[in-house]
Amino acid sequence: MIWKNLRIGFMSLMFTGLVSFLILAGNASANPLEGYKIHVTAPHMMNGEVIGPFHHYCKPINADIIQCILFESTDANARMTEVEYMVSKKLARSVIPKWSHQQNWHDHQQEIETGRVAIHTPSDPKEQAKLAEYVGKTDGIIFHLWPEGAPIPDGSVMIAQSIGHWEAMHGKTGKAMAAPAAPAAKAKPSGKMPSDSISLLTSDMFKRMGIAETSGSYSK
Repeated sequence: MIWKNLRIGFMSLMFTGLVSFLILAGNASANPLEGYKIHVTAPHMMNGEVIGPFHHYCKPINADIIQCILFESTDANARMTEVEYMVSKKLARSVIPKWSHQQNWHDHQQEIETGRVAIHTPSDPKEQAKLAEYVGKTDGIIFHLWPEGAPIPDGSVMIAQSIGHWEAMHGKTGKAMAAPAAPAAKAKPSGKMPSDSISLLTSDMFKRMGIAETSGSYSK
């Protein structure tokens, strides 16, 4: 009887501890993993081959920089194969040497105009159009961390490219691309250089997407 009571008491303590842990976890303070609510898919170029499309989960961290975590699929255990930084054109082109920019970076307006970018979140067409215009004022750089066919990341890092940039440099790929899973929102080319800061999405739009960690003003 004593052992039975001890066992019941022990199980009760374990259960209480688990409940307390879950409550505390639910009330955990904000952390850097929160806010990746923008969901976009796009294929990339690697060694002259089309790869992907990759699922980009992104959030703006200040008025000039959006950072994205890229996965092969939407599966719960999908491999994180790439990271991408989207930087306002004014900032990127003022600090990156021209040769490096041409070799490693890509213009997102040019990529959007290929029609191969699909915006999944936000889902409202008006907000998709604003997001496309917003991202179109940035340049991107993609770090590919998990080599094709490798069982684990092996320490090698490659720079993937957008199809738009690669085709501008080398000509059309000659491969038919599958239609994106969601309609791509295209921004009309303006022919103008970007302003000092990105100023297309309002703070209310960011709140609806669950994005709070931004600095600077995003309202017109």
